[in-house]
Amino acid sequence: MEQSKFDKPEDIIYLKQFVKKHPDNKMGWYLLGKHYRDAGKEGKANYCFIQAGDIYDAFEQSSHPLAVSTNQLEELKAWEKRKKRKRLVRNVTVIAVPLLLLALLIPSIGNQQQVPGDDAVPAVADGSPGLGVVLVPRKEKTPAGYAFGEVMKAGGESPPKVIAAHLEEKGGWKQWNGNARLLMEMERGSGQAQFEVSMLDRNVCACDPADAKPAASRFAEWKKEQEQHWTLSSAIVQYRNLYKKWPENLDALVRPYPHNVLSGEGEGMAEMFPDLLAKLKLSASQAENAKPQTGGQGTKDAAAQIAGATSIGSYGLFQPDWSKPLEIVIDVSNHTLAVVHNGLIVRSYRVGLGGSKTPEGSFFISEKVRDPNGGDGIFGSRGMTLSNTLYAIHGTNDKDSIGKDESLGCIRLGEADVEELFDMVPLGTPVQIKNGTLPPDAKAPQERFRLAPKQDESNPAKVYRWLT
Repeated sequence: MEQSKFDKPEDIIYLKQFVKKHPDNKMGWYLLGKHYRDAGKEGKANYCFIQAGDIYDAFEQSSHPLAVSTNQLEELKAWEKRKKRKRLVRNVTVIAVPLLLLALLIPSIGNQQQVPGDDAVPAVADGSPGLGVVLVPRKEKTPAGYAFGEVMKAGGESPPKVIAAHLEEKGGWKQWNGNARLLMEMERGSGQAQFEVSMLDRNVCACDPADAKPAASRFAEWKKEQEQHWTLSSAIVQYRNLYKKWPENLDALVRPYPHNVLSGEGEGMAEMFPDLLAKLKLSASQAENAKPQTGGQGTKDAAAQIAGATSIGSYGLFQPDWSKPLEIVIDVSNHTLAVVHNGLIVRSYRVGLGGSKTPEGSFFISEKVRDPNGGDGIFGSRGMTLSNTLYAIHGTNDKDSIGKDESLGCIRLGEADVEELFDMVPLGTPVQIKNGTLPPDAKAPQERFRLAPKQDESNPAKVYRWLT
């Protein structure tokens, strides 16, 4: 069984204290029961689940488990007789979550102060997005409980509206452009201690679900913003890796060749930049403080701070490592190139390779050039050199070679694919060439990712001789 999201020893003490002070709070009883159940204390778990009442029904989608103790079994039977299973006749239910519980469980990071040096962190302005998304694992048996737990972990960093969703999964990878199932939508109510919960999938709530179309529209718009965020976040990280300092502004990323870390400006990037830069600085500073130090207690405390700082995820996406930059993975076994982020395939393309001439290993994008050799030749309209070698990812004027081993070692893409990839991944992006790691069915969306070009990214002074 998957561990509870509140798995630190002190959490159970906090929850016990909380339900003593607030015995009518069903969500508190439910969370305490989950903790006991995950710890193998079935008897105590069952007692808590009795107190949770219909909250248990809504989140577990099943009848109350039987207790191992005779007294508790009798209590369970009596409780079952008193209560018929409630179907939600309304699409929206209000769940009270007192702020005290958030304060007990979640250390606040909103009032972090500046730290000295180049990594100075200004006070983070309230630039949080209006929508967050919890990507619930397919194997999760209680998706509603999982989603609500993630919102509670985020505490004050949680956006006012949150959608929980299942993404399609193949070969152990989440599919960004696959089929998505929206499970529920949570919106903070008029009181800061309440959430209005709209169930969007009848398999989650055993109810008549709400109309999912408005949430689907919000989810689609959020995905576009998230892609802009991933690219900008990756560019900031790669800029620091390349130049050993943080970019001062967006213009520092969008420069002429050969310093074109970003290939242009995307919608909303200027507004995202200040808050994102501050959060990346904070994350880097905390990671540095968490490194083992002799004779100090700061490592454990810093690690706890990182857990709080990263729980909200990138631009409202709840996941463990929101600041991790985009990467490229190329699978030579099925001629697939994917842009990935933390176990999620953001883009996937069919590519042409060179068989054994295409080297496996770790590389990075050391050069990005628009229209190599004039753009009309064998390299197409975009080229990205790998680790200052003669290998590159580039376009091609031989469309029939895609999916085959006809190059001298380079990676060939169709024009629409290479132009989208060129905009999405910044200079410095890691590239892994492997055998047998990606699902074979490459899939790109109809609406392509695009940046508005601002600078000259061509290099007419050089004749490129990549191993095409």
